[in-house]
Amino acid sequence: MTRVLITNDDGIDSPGLHVLARAARGLGLDVIIAAPAEQSSGSSAGILGAGPGGHIGRERRTVDGLEDVPTWAVRAHPGLISLIAAHGAFGDAPDLVLSGINHGANVGRAILHSGTVGAALTGGVNGARGIALSLDVGMAPTAFHWEAAALHLERLIPLVLAEPVGTVLNLNVPNTPGPHTLVAADLAPFGIVQTTGAVFTDDDVQLTIADPADEFDPGTDAAMLASGYATLTSITGVGERAVPPL
Repeated sequence: MTRVLITNDDGIDSPGLHVLARAARGLGLDVIIAAPAEQSSGSSAGILGAGPGGHIGRERRTVDGLEDVPTWAVRAHPGLISLIAAHGAFGDAPDLVLSGINHGANVGRAILHSGTVGAALTGGVNGARGIALSLDVGMAPTAFHWEAAALHLERLIPLVLAEPVGTVLNLNVPNTPGPHTLVAADLAPFGIVQTTGAVFTDDDVQLTIADPADEFDPGTDAAMLASGYATLTSITGVGERAVPPL
């Protein structure tokens, strides 16, 4: 049976995490849940969380409808949770890391900074495969259609398990009732928002950001998501290119 780590960067109490775990369990997977005790958005693949002597705090929790699933709130970033899971912190190492369902889209090259994506990538470089799942809820959502993202698991899990260890997929889904048409898409140059400058004082730095909603490059994940499609991108966190001539 495929062993799956369910994690996220929104924290152990996130409804998206619980929907993801229930969906994975419903597909007959061997599920363990380990997620940050607190919000950890923007943590990328950071491995902060270890205290004195390398100790990482954790406590048992339960999720409604999954009372028999081992569940941990961990005082660490999701990248570190994924790393220690690969080393047996929660039982046998996972074959697959499912990270999400994130509160907000993770598109474009800005996914570099996402803790949700970072956890999936960390699984990919530690003997597993990964899928990061995100729901494009926008700035002021009035409803959350978590199940619209979870619907894609039945198709994506066999797909990713058939690929080599290290394969990581990034799924983004509109926050509307599914099912949505799933399309392959390249990463946009930026994400949903982009940093456009900074204002400096002696005491702080204030970033300025813009919403480039009308500037998405055609065919990219940001553009296709804005058009109502669910988008899928195969990503890698660590790669190599030829060294320039010395």
